[in-house]
Amino acid sequence: MRRVLYQVDSFTRTPFTGNPAGVVLGAEGLSDAEMLAIARELGNSETAFVLPADAGDHDVRVRFFTPTTEVPTCGHATVAAHFARTVEYGLPPGALRQRTGGGLVQRVEVRRDGDRVRIGMHQGAAGFGPELDGGQVDRLLRALGAGTGDLADGGPVQIVSTGHSKVLLPLRERAAVDALRPDPAALTALSREVGSNGFFVFTRDTGDPALLTWSRMFAPAIGIAEDPVTGNGHGPLGAYLVRHGIVPPRDGRLVFTGRQGAAMGRPGDVHVRVDVRPGGELAVTITGDAVTAFRAELHGPHP
Repeated sequence: MRRVLYQVDSFTRTPFTGNPAGVVLGAEGLSDAEMLAIARELGNSETAFVLPADAGDHDVRVRFFTPTTEVPTCGHATVAAHFARTVEYGLPPGALRQRTGGGLVQRVEVRRDGDRVRIGMHQGAAGFGPELDGGQVDRLLRALGAGTGDLADGGPVQIVSTGHSKVLLPLRERAAVDALRPDPAALTALSREVGSNGFFVFTRDTGDPALLTWSRMFAPAIGIAEDPVTGNGHGPLGAYLVRHGIVPPRDGRLVFTGRQGAAMGRPGDVHVRVDVRPGGELAVTITGDAVTAFRAELHGPHP
C-alpha cells in the first residue's frame, strides 16, 4: 500500500532548520511494529502517524514514535502533522481536536495567511512534579558538563509537564547552555531515577530582546540524543516561569518567544502563551511555523 510521507521542518520557515518530523498520512493498517520501523528508518526525534477518529470526542488521531518508542504527545510533530494535512488536502483555517496515542485530546488551530500556514497546539494543563534534590542536581550538572556556578537563581530544578514531562534546568548564561556536552548514559540513568525522560536546559540570557529564552533539550533515554526545537519543553517552561514568579504575567497572560536548536545548526522559534485561569490553573498554547522539506510516497511496509 502506498501512503504519503512528508518531512516537515517545524518552528521555522527556512528548510533544513527548526525541528524535522516525519508525517505519515493515511496510517491506518500499520501495526505498532511497522510504525516504529518507519520512525527508526527516518531517524527524526519523532514521526507522526495520522489516523481517522474512532470516537466522537476528537476529529483525528495522531500517534508519535521516536526511533525507539512511542511517546504520549509531541509538540513539533503535532505542528508538522497538521501542517502536512493542511498542505496535502488544502484545508481551510479552523480548529480541530486530535487524540494522541497517549489518550490526550488536544485542541489544534490551523491558521493561514496566504501561503503561510501556522499551527497552534493547546497543551494539557501544567502539572508540577518533584524538585530534584541536591545530589540529583549535582549529578545532572556533571552529566551535562556544567557546574553549580552555572545554575541560575530564582527557580528550582523541577519536573513539569503539559502532557510529556521534562526536567527544567535554569542556567545563568547562554554561553553555558551552548557549551553543554552531555553524557547520554548518565542522563539515561538519571531519567530512570527521577521518572522523566527529557532534560530541558534554558537561560534568559538570550542576547536578543525579541527572545525571552534560549534552550537545549536532551532525551537519550528515548533515543533522542538532542532535540532541535521542543514544543513539549517550551510549554512546561512557560508554566514554570509563571509558577515561580520569574516572569510575571500581564493581565493574566504571559506571551513570549523561545529559541532552541542553534547549537545543532537548526535554530527555530516557539511562540508560547500561558493563561492563568481561575484557581491558578495554567493553560499553555504553543504556536509555530513549518515548511516542507520533502514529500514522497511510502512504499510498504508489505504484509
